[in-house]
Amino acid sequence: MRVPAPIAPHRFAFAPARLLLWAAVALTALAPAAYASTPPAVQRALEAAINGPQRTPAFKQRDPYRHPLKTLEFFGIRPNMRVIEVLPGGGWYTEILAPFLHAQGQLIEATSPVAGTSGWAHRSALAFEHKLAADPAVYGNVRREPFELPGYLHLGAPDSADMVVTFNNMHDLMFENVHHEVTPLFLEAFLRSAYHVLKPGGVLGIVGHRCAPGTPLEKCFPLARLPQAFVIHEAEAAGLRLAGTSEILANPKDPRDIPVFFLPPTLADHSAAARRRYAAIGYADDYALKFVKPAD
Repeated sequence: MRVPAPIAPHRFAFAPARLLLWAAVALTALAPAAYASTPPAVQRALEAAINGPQRTPAFKQRDPYRHPLKTLEFFGIRPNMRVIEVLPGGGWYTEILAPFLHAQGQLIEATSPVAGTSGWAHRSALAFEHKLAADPAVYGNVRREPFELPGYLHLGAPDSADMVVTFNNMHDLMFENVHHEVTPLFLEAFLRSAYHVLKPGGVLGIVGHRCAPGTPLEKCFPLARLPQAFVIHEAEAAGLRLAGTSEILANPKDPRDIPVFFLPPTLADHSAAARRRYAAIGYADDYALKFVKPAD
């Protein structure tokens, strides 16, 4: 099995040459992936989880934009898998994954612990803990794995997971130093952790907010976006193989140069005219990427 080389400090330096590498990836690797056929029973189980009473009504209203059925089918999820969801936030996908995996599989949530956190991170971790505790029939089999920036990005024992998924968190795994230089410091650590925890043939599924190709990281970072080709380059550098890309979540109306939180559902701009303009654009232009840990 190919094991990635140790992290070299010089890889964190921002350089124009890296943009050329990302551009090359964009030209050669971004063909849409063919969907693996989803067995009818699996599709019915996914649909049941997506349409189940455990879903938060406000979350369900976003289904036409987030396309959970098509996204999870693209990743190739099955009900008997051991799946790790990284940084679940408020649990939008947790509400679907937990009942889907409840009987035959295992859902592990890699999220900040309540203990040792403060401020927003503590409140978020506490809310997520309460969410799981409130409905043991749905979340009783869910296990939590501590995952906390910057110190602890471990995901579990080597070769122990069938799938790792994360949704709209790629920008959170970047690092900006005091000189406003942006590097993939935590992103690299996460991708290495995903590589090591996955079984040979296991899948890493990523959904992320897209920045325009070739845009410097320093400009993408404050927009909560990353170039798709950059994410592919970093994942392949960690030892993973690109198995396919999908435009399920593409939005051609998004100019990809405005902060994601200005767009729905957040609409953070307080100007009524701006909010109308951003609402007309719709949700951010997102990519869906599927990587596989090579078996050799």
